[in-house]
Amino acid sequence: MSRQELLQSICNTTMDYRAGDLAPPTPDHVDRWVNQFGVAVQLPILAEIDHVLKNTYFSADVVARFLRGALKTKKLAGDDPCSFWPQVELLEVQGGGNSQREMNALFREILRAECGVEFHRGDEHPNTFVYLDDGIFTGNRVRRDLEAWIENHAPNLCHLHVICIALHSGGQYYAKQRIEKKIAEVGKEIDIDWWRRIELEDRRAYSYSSDVLRPTLVPDDSEVQEYVAELRYSPTLRAAGSVGNQKIFSSEEGRALLEQEFLVAGVRIRGMCPNLGDTQRPLGHMTLESLGFGSMIVTFRNCPNNAPLALWAGDPWYPLFQRTTNSQTAMQNLIARITADGFGPV
Repeated sequence: MSRQELLQSICNTTMDYRAGDLAPPTPDHVDRWVNQFGVAVQLPILAEIDHVLKNTYFSADVVARFLRGALKTKKLAGDDPCSFWPQVELLEVQGGGNSQREMNALFREILRAECGVEFHRGDEHPNTFVYLDDGIFTGNRVRRDLEAWIENHAPNLCHLHVICIALHSGGQYYAKQRIEKKIAEVGKEIDIDWWRRIELEDRRAYSYSSDVLRPTLVPDDSEVQEYVAELRYSPTLRAAGSVGNQKIFSSEEGRALLEQEFLVAGVRIRGMCPNLGDTQRPLGHMTLESLGFGSMIVTFRNCPNNAPLALWAGDPWYPLFQRTTNSQTAMQNLIARITADGFGPV
């Protein structure tokens, strides 16, 4: 595709990003973002980003379809979902951000539209619960939320369903181990099932088949070399040759281009924006010293800080996806559409 076609294609894919809060993306917006990279790599970056976002951008309609499917999944809700869900309590225990509250509001509206019923409410707790969020990345948020709930509020015997759009294998593994340890410590019997729209590999031991940005080498760039030299441990590098389990990248060459260019840009952005904080690594938020988490997941309601800085960092860098920590407009617009029109095919 030509440059103009790629710019328009990226806009078409991400048209509902923070709809109502931000203006719809335009080719000029995408072009301004990519112009921050070297001239020779701009067209290849556009081609690879266009391909990747077609696999990793979750529009409002896709998220709504997933939640409607979850409501009707037989392994989760049985043969009569409209009788099952009123016996389920939707947890609101997230310690930070608005993602759970907004996702819960959408899930409630879809249940009303599908079944004309509500999730369980009241002082007497049921024995089935749902923890809903849009993504699980490092696993820290879900494990902290659920450790506190298990210790202080969970019944002695219950079933918990963790439901999310995107789940990273390493984050789930870490959170699962910590949550199960807490359950054992408090002496409760809590069964947990995990449900997801897509599972992405990010564990170090599976770097070759990973679905996150994990460079094959440290680029020959003085600022990057200096950043890496200051890390406590050498970064985990990926052996070349794989586009990952989920095949979200078009090719090894396209993947490596994003890894190299986003790493260089991310180190530069850290220098431009010192208020980002140390845990905002070049390739995305990570508490441990590293190159960064490297997720390429973006949803219509926000871009996670686990994605590369090059996608979302602000002034003086120009972001492709301007991030927010408190906007609810996109989710409110989707809920209003469902309420007004009924929940037909999306």
